[in-house]
Amino acid sequence: MNWDDARVFLALCREQTLRGAARVLAVDQATVGRRLASLERSLEATLFLRTSAGYSLTAAGEIALAAAQAMESSAAELQRRILGMDDRMSGVVRVTTTDSFAADFIIPAVAALHREEPGIEVQLQTSTQMLNLSKREADIAVRTHQPENPDLIVRRLARWGSGLFASAQYVEQRGAPEPGSAFAGHDLVIYQPYIDAGKEVFLACEPIIHGRIAMTCTSGFMVRRALAAGLGVGELPLPMGEADGLVRLWPERPPQPYDVWLVTHKDVRHTARVRAVIDALARAFSAVAP
Repeated sequence: MNWDDARVFLALCREQTLRGAARVLAVDQATVGRRLASLERSLEATLFLRTSAGYSLTAAGEIALAAAQAMESSAAELQRRILGMDDRMSGVVRVTTTDSFAADFIIPAVAALHREEPGIEVQLQTSTQMLNLSKREADIAVRTHQPENPDLIVRRLARWGSGLFASAQYVEQRGAPEPGSAFAGHDLVIYQPYIDAGKEVFLACEPIIHGRIAMTCTSGFMVRRALAAGLGVGELPLPMGEADGLVRLWPERPPQPYDVWLVTHKDVRHTARVRAVIDALARAFSAVAP
């Protein structure tokens, strides 16, 4: 199995359809089908069962999967190590973060960096999905979750608090919720992953059991926009709620801790262009008072 065949095989394992694998690989379905047929002939084994639900691995396919994953890991390590020796201030740096961080910090930081180093191309992906830095799906991640992988270098960019917010219009029309009321008589805007976690949801340490959910959002940026539109009460990092001109409710309550982490792989952190982007992001976050 060569690496090109392994890439096709892994894509089909993960997507389970020719169409999905072709989309990931940026080729057509016929190419994926031909490469798979060629791989099965060379190995003299059937790697997948073709079913109405998609492609599922056979016993031989399971063995091939372990080998292909080892090849993928070795290829990614080679790329990271070569990249780590690169001292050019040009080339691509892939950054993954949330849409809120992208709008408020990443884009302004990259704009400032671009004026000094126009040869650096930043590929920005905004998503709540955690990309794999070890597989070089991204070079830099800016997240609120601190990973524990020993191969990753983690740096705290900011330590803020979070608090309860609503728009001035909402407060004028509906008033502020009473502490201890579990939001009785109030509309709420909730970050959807909190609900998906299957645990009791709290806002500013207050259960939401008597409130009415007006909207759930899968991104923090959309929570901010919903609150600004007057849809209800919600929780935000203090700098963002204040920047959006929202009214902070219950300021007497101690804010909940909210950390922002920058994560990169140890093999690429000394690459000149990656280092330049890291420094630019650090400057942007440090400009915001805790």
